[in-house]
Amino acid sequence: MRKNVSRAAGLLFLLLFLAPLHAAPLHAAPVVRAVDAVGITVSDLERSLAFYTGVLSFEKVGEVEAAGTGIERLTGVFGARIKTARLRLGDESIELIEFLAPQGRPIPPDSRSNDRWFQHIAIIVSDMPRAYAHLRKHRVRHASPGPQRLPDWNPDAGGIEAFYFRDPDGNHLEILHFPPDKGDPKWRRDDGRLFLGIDHTAIVVADTDASLRLYRDALGLRVAGTAENHGIEQERLNNVFGARLRITALKAAVGPGIELLEYLAPQTGRPMPADTRANDLWHWQTHLTVDKPGDAGADLRHSGGHWVSPGAVDTGGAGLGFDHGLLAHDADGHGLLLIAK
Repeated sequence: MRKNVSRAAGLLFLLLFLAPLHAAPLHAAPVVRAVDAVGITVSDLERSLAFYTGVLSFEKVGEVEAAGTGIERLTGVFGARIKTARLRLGDESIELIEFLAPQGRPIPPDSRSNDRWFQHIAIIVSDMPRAYAHLRKHRVRHASPGPQRLPDWNPDAGGIEAFYFRDPDGNHLEILHFPPDKGDPKWRRDDGRLFLGIDHTAIVVADTDASLRLYRDALGLRVAGTAENHGIEQERLNNVFGARLRITALKAAVGPGIELLEYLAPQTGRPMPADTRANDLWHWQTHLTVDKPGDAGADLRHSGGHWVSPGAVDTGGAGLGFDHGLLAHDADGHGLLLIAK
């Protein structure tokens, strides 16, 4: 009996000792130094440029066309030829990515805000009625029936005004206006502009705690806020009847936030298609600046993500704005492009 107890104690000690070796790594310093940009796959770059610059006031700062082995290995798409344009709004950037070859699949026409391929950017506006009228003038497609003011009984979200709409490919976008007691103080600067910048990109996740093990524990993003939103205003904003969301805001030292949206109800959202590729139009990729994409990719893979690229790819000659990159997906299939400049 003593021998068995001794063996059991020894085994318990061994398990406790070895467990941290298999857990998600915790870093003294964040792995992600900045959220560099949000990449959006589009079917027609010129059409999308006209929309984002002409309607939403983004400024084009660069455009490049690239092909070859490095692009194929980076994107996981054989025979890829891409054309990308970098756009800036305020301090934040997006990248529009068109696959000239091979072309991917369109966004499912019945996509809803609780499907797990959902991702959007939240564009801050200085005046919600004026911004909505501007979008109506340009005949944008509604995703919400109209702007929604979240109720004051919700201390985390009360007074925020928001509206969902779509770009020419059907991608969800949001305009957002904060009351004086919420949001980054920079959004309260009055410089006469209507569209000010990007506060965050939001992604739908199946399990917030599992996502935190990747984004917070492995990549080092900090939790900047949490909320649980529900009610008729939230339902109309998302256009999902009975919507109740657990929302977790994450931040790096630089760049827009990443917002995790977990639908506590209804849990009818569809998972990301398992065969999603970077040229499919529902594929977005959040560009994260790191020191070593390979090392950061290993941390991500150990925390539930998986690689699309076979490893860190040398892209120095492609003109993409970074020297090495690794495309990966989180556990829900959202694209993360780890880059070193």
